[in-house]
Amino acid sequence: MRDTLRSPRQIKLRKLLRDLRDKRGLTQADVAARLDKPQSFVAKYEGGERRLSAIEFIDVARALDLDPVTVLRQLLKALSRDAS
Repeated sequence: MRDTLRSPRQIKLRKLLRDLRDKRGLTQADVAARLDKPQSFVAKYEGGERRLSAIEFIDVARALDLDPVTVLRQLLKALSRDAS
């Protein structure tokens, strides 16, 4: 199953990561600095221009001071709500 950058599931992931960043009171630049990446890295995955690998997802969750498994559970819950 191929998931495009604009698929509903990818959009949910982007929204979740953006919302979690906002809840933490962090800017894209803050997260990028924690990842040792340019701000454009965060802007591109939040804006749907690029996907995150599994390893990058873990790094982003940790940069948000969150447990990656907890973030994944939140995503699965959001996806299952839409499937029902």
